[in-house]
Amino acid sequence: MPAPRTVLLTGAAGGVGTLMRELLPQYGYELRLLDLVPVDGAPDAITADLADKDALREAVRGIDAIIHLAGISLEAPFEKILRANIEGTYNLYEAAREEGVRRVLFASSNHAVGFTPRPVGDDPLIPVSTPRRPDTFYGLSKGFGEDLAQLYWDLHGVETVSVRIGSCFREPTNVRMLSIWLSPADCARLLHAALTAEDVKHTVIYGSSANTRLWWDLSTARALGYDPQDDSEPYAGKLIAEHGELDPANPDHTYLGGAFTTNPPTWPH
Repeated sequence: MPAPRTVLLTGAAGGVGTLMRELLPQYGYELRLLDLVPVDGAPDAITADLADKDALREAVRGIDAIIHLAGISLEAPFEKILRANIEGTYNLYEAAREEGVRRVLFASSNHAVGFTPRPVGDDPLIPVSTPRRPDTFYGLSKGFGEDLAQLYWDLHGVETVSVRIGSCFREPTNVRMLSIWLSPADCARLLHAALTAEDVKHTVIYGSSANTRLWWDLSTARALGYDPQDDSEPYAGKLIAEHGELDPANPDHTYLGGAFTTNPPTWPH
């Protein structure tokens, strides 16, 4: 499809949102920003809760596509996850449907399949079709978002690319991240590909760079035109010297979701 001109970026004040505010305009996008909190350096950003249906309807009016990053990104009590990640995502899709927005990029997560054993040795890469095994209420909410995206395609013709994001930071910070790291530059490449690919219907992809130690299959992302350029391997020596290799006897190292399967970090708000 032609490149959308105006894109709503929810969660614009968050970690990934901040990185994409820097990088996506290079692809010609005009970003409309939305977050629950004010966005530094963006006085025109919309400050609104995902529970505010009127504000969401106004935010999506006249845009070409949505990148939905907003919500709780760590574990939290179910009631908070329900409000922000489940009801909030539903509210956003309803606003998109009502305003005729035809393309959404949904920030899913590796934690939707967090209890999937990580590949070891010659094991095959984890396919997108692997059964969902969420490791937290947070991961559960991402599975809901993927199903909601499928429903809105089947019922209403709203296309979605659900991106199971690994770890998008300027550089990897631990040994597990060497396998699931998504560099900011590759994240922008991935989102651009997902915004412009033809006939995506509802497509689920993994979001990472072309890491030497990759755990999952990037073929559905590459089929959209994604051509990752980065690899975490230059960071491997330093991280392994500091932390050691992954230990198959350590539960935190056994599953794709890492520490989320044993002692997940919790949302601070």
